[in-house]
Amino acid sequence: MKITQPPIVLVLAGNDPSGGAGLCADIQALASQGCHAAPVITCITIQDTCNVLEKIPLSGETVVAQADAILNDIPIAVCKIGLLGSIDIVKAIQSLLLKYPHVPVILDPILAAGGGQTLMQGDTIITHLLPLTYIITPNSLECRTLVPQAKSLDEAALQLIAYGCEYVCITGTHENTSLVINTLYGQGHKIESWSWPRLPHSYHGSGCTFSASLAGLIAQGKDIRTAVYHAQQYTWQSLQHGFLPGQGQALPNRLPKKRKY
Repeated sequence: MKITQPPIVLVLAGNDPSGGAGLCADIQALASQGCHAAPVITCITIQDTCNVLEKIPLSGETVVAQADAILNDIPIAVCKIGLLGSIDIVKAIQSLLLKYPHVPVILDPILAAGGGQTLMQGDTIITHLLPLTYIITPNSLECRTLVPQAKSLDEAALQLIAYGCEYVCITGTHENTSLVINTLYGQGHKIESWSWPRLPHSYHGSGCTFSASLAGLIAQGKDIRTAVYHAQQYTWQSLQHGFLPGQGQALPNRLPKKRKY
């Protein structure tokens, strides 16, 4: 029997012991899109569903050694980047990506924990990784942090494109709107906005779920508009079926028994 090989996505992210975000979220979301995840640990975190208590970054050398071992052995369709944790790791990943310019990079700029703890400096990501990025997926708070001088989210998105990335998708969960509005930008203009019903809880790992499922859909060959739409749909359904295992945020249910698009 012939076995069909799934697209393989290299994931560079932190480990979250709650399973709500980080590598666990990425692996589940990618599996749901028919992809295989090749997970590279960037940092160990001590966290629960309430907050990140501590992050312990690995050395940039160790992170790149993990990735190089995979890239020298396995064909990678897409690279998805999440929590990095240190400037050393950012610079090391920049050097790595420069050797593989044909691999699309999906960047989830995790700058702070759900409880507000700063995890990464935005200017470092802009300088070193944005010119190598296919699409960046900040929430509205992260977007304002990345481009603090911008007077609007539209202006911030276009500035991120000017910094070097090809596409930007801003998610609007943190905005004071009745519906959640997510917007895709590219080629110097707004491409499309989508509106989704606002769900009742605060969710841990929603950004990871969206960006990883988007990476999987791109790895499957979907065009950017189709991939962004279906990643939103998958994420919204994962949140709708989410659960409250602890004393903090709800966790997305990325692997329900039945799912209909």
